[in-house]
Amino acid sequence: MKINKKIIEELNNYLEEFNLTEIEYTEKDVKVKVSKSRISQNIQTEKPNNANKVKKNEVSIDNSKKITSPIIGTAYLAPEPGGKKFIEIGQKIKKGDTVMIVEAMKTMNHVPSPIDGVVKEISVEDGQPVEFGQTIAALD
Repeated sequence: MKINKKIIEELNNYLEEFNLTEIEYTEKDVKVKVSKSRISQNIQTEKPNNANKVKKNEVSIDNSKKITSPIIGTAYLAPEPGGKKFIEIGQKIKKGDTVMIVEAMKTMNHVPSPIDGVVKEISVEDGQPVEFGQTIAALD
């Protein structure tokens, strides 16, 4: 069997373009799977801005932690239609627990929780399209 390098290169380009960690391609008896490890660092720096000063009695502190979609796709709250949801409001979850699945190009991508916490809000509906970076859930 001869390996078609063009298919592998094209799949690798899709990984980069859609920020995926894994993609599979099947044609007749040939199955190609391309994957990469992704180390993400979400570092945000905030510059002080005197125009944004707020009086102490107007300060609202939001201790929730946001979980965002790592890719563009369709969000699924359960592993199968009619199945038990991965998370429910009020449920305690641990770092690494699957929050939901985001399907992109027929690939099911499990979205893990980046932190421990209690589910405060689920921001998407089952089968709803999501964008990269869109908040899909919030934890306390």
